[in-house]
Amino acid sequence: MVSIVPFGDGALLVTLDDRIDLALNRRVHRLARLVSEEAEASRSSGRPTWGTPVPAYASLLVPYDPEDVGADEAGERLAAIVARLEEIPASTLDAPRTEDPPIEIPVRYGGGGGPDLEVVARERDLAPTDVVRLHAATTYTVFMLGFVPGFAYLGTLPAELVMPRRSSPRVRVLAGSVGIAGEQTAIYPSETPGGWQLIGRTDLKVWDIERDPPALLAPGTRVRFVPIDR
Repeated sequence: MVSIVPFGDGALLVTLDDRIDLALNRRVHRLARLVSEEAEASRSSGRPTWGTPVPAYASLLVPYDPEDVGADEAGERLAAIVARLEEIPASTLDAPRTEDPPIEIPVRYGGGGGPDLEVVARERDLAPTDVVRLHAATTYTVFMLGFVPGFAYLGTLPAELVMPRRSSPRVRVLAGSVGIAGEQTAIYPSETPGGWQLIGRTDLKVWDIERDPPALLAPGTRVRFVPIDR
């Protein structure tokens, strides 16, 4: 069900499917790399085509300059890249990239920074220590960034920890709060309202405008949470 449709007058949206799935998301990231590689080659030849691709769960937004290339030609060239993606063996596409070690996020679980830890434990019929153990035992992948700058959607949670969002969102969630919702976990990069179940907090800045790039986590980055003492 792959589709390529215009997204305004200077971008195309490629949709590979309509579900949240780690293997599918890796295909999106591989497609983003293919687009970036062609963009670099086209810049070297003096004929730029693509801007920086923006991956989501199952889709990729690909900007282009309509003054450099027409919509029809852009669509044809992008379709050719998607065709190259389809030729890559699934076993290669689905394999995680392991060149870079996971980024470790130190977390103080429970207490004032994780007010929903006991709730999650009770709802999932677990001890709080089991919630911490399960959450910290998984290596997560950044599916995409969204909601607010630097907010990385990480997946996937162990099945034992899958929880719905809170029925009533909090008006104020502190920066560094670690939450879970559905099959995903995340770190709030700044103070904002939020409805995720908060199980801990980190002092690590995942969004810092003084840093280049400001976001610590990027799509495709692998992440592990490390419990620390209070």
